[in-house]
Amino acid sequence: MKPRAPAVFDRLDTLEWHLCQRLAGFSIHRPWLWSLRLASKAGDWPIWGALIAAQPWLHGGEAGWRLTLHYTLTALVAIAFYRLVKTRLCRERPFITFTTIACQEPARDRYSFPSGHTMHAVLFCTLAAAHTPWLLPALIPVAALIAVSRVGLGLHYISDVIAGAAIGYAMALASLALAS
Repeated sequence: MKPRAPAVFDRLDTLEWHLCQRLAGFSIHRPWLWSLRLASKAGDWPIWGALIAAQPWLHGGEAGWRLTLHYTLTALVAIAFYRLVKTRLCRERPFITFTTIACQEPARDRYSFPSGHTMHAVLFCTLAAAHTPWLLPALIPVAALIAVSRVGLGLHYISDVIAGAAIGYAMALASLALAS
């Protein structure tokens, strides 16, 4: 038996599909599609793994290693929460629900809510803002492009991205509060 998504998703899908289709339609432009794919791949983990690994170098000694552990544990808790939400709410991806929305990148799984890529992008930007704010001029545009890429590739609705951002921000704030 197929899991049933909450009724609110049916309404959101109807409200969002046209804008999602329009944003995904820009992918016909090769340079834009290439940029979206690159951003999506970077959001898989390479950028965030590099940020975690760089903490001892950025902050030196014991403080850097503590931040490495802090960032890693925060990301693992966020992943666990994300998986729990994603497998319980079961919102179909836009390209599955609406065949007029092209999927420009293979999806890892069937469901779209929330956007894990966006969750991690916001989570790590928030952590970086607390510890290395001088990195934000580089991280914020990358995070924004990662979020846009998820809709532009036909993998997420806009509300998936907003929810992912909210979860990432909340997880980072909770983590910072616990660490202080």
